[in-house]
Amino acid sequence: MANYVFLGAPGVGKGTIAGMLADHAGLVHVSTGDMLRAEISSGSDLGNQAKECVEEGKLVPDELVSAIVSRRLVDPEIASKGVILDGYPRTVAQAEMLQASLAEAGLDLDRVVLFELSRDELISRLTSRRICSDCKAVYSLTFMPPKDPTVCDKCGGPLYQRKDDTVETVCDRLGIYERETAPLISFYDEVGKLLRIVRDNQDKFGTFAELCERLGYPKA
Repeated sequence: MANYVFLGAPGVGKGTIAGMLADHAGLVHVSTGDMLRAEISSGSDLGNQAKECVEEGKLVPDELVSAIVSRRLVDPEIASKGVILDGYPRTVAQAEMLQASLAEAGLDLDRVVLFELSRDELISRLTSRRICSDCKAVYSLTFMPPKDPTVCDKCGGPLYQRKDDTVETVCDRLGIYERETAPLISFYDEVGKLLRIVRDNQDKFGTFAELCERLGYPKA
């Protein structure tokens, strides 16, 4: 049983690799986005507070996100299997709150895996991304294209480009990452938790193989 945080800029593929490792090692994959949506759907007090922020176009406050994560971390499944936190923490303040939440849940943070990719490649990946309207499968027109750029290979549903995958919006998102999330790199490096994985010229299978080797898991 081990507990990890996966870091990296938008488009680096950390969610995909997190899912692969969770399946391979029997870990619980916790995506902040999925968790927030589930909390909102549940109609809980925390979910209703998050919903208000989302509907007003505001960022969900650090304290609220951290409270939702903290409640998830006490799940007995995580205590028995271990967890990959994907998309959290996003700021140093959230990282400090995470330390307290882990301690409260009786968990230790084993490693923080940073996935790195050049800025040009990140922009190329994000702006070429297409998503199925029906089954939510994700494609890239540059490195993992569907047979038809408008139709999903898996279910035949229509593919679309997210509004935040335009060049201008992608550059804005990368700027936010560099200002708010990149400081976590030195934060975790200073405490000896950081593991860097460079993804340039490496597909998801190569990245996953390197990750397993460096974390000590058997090859898939």
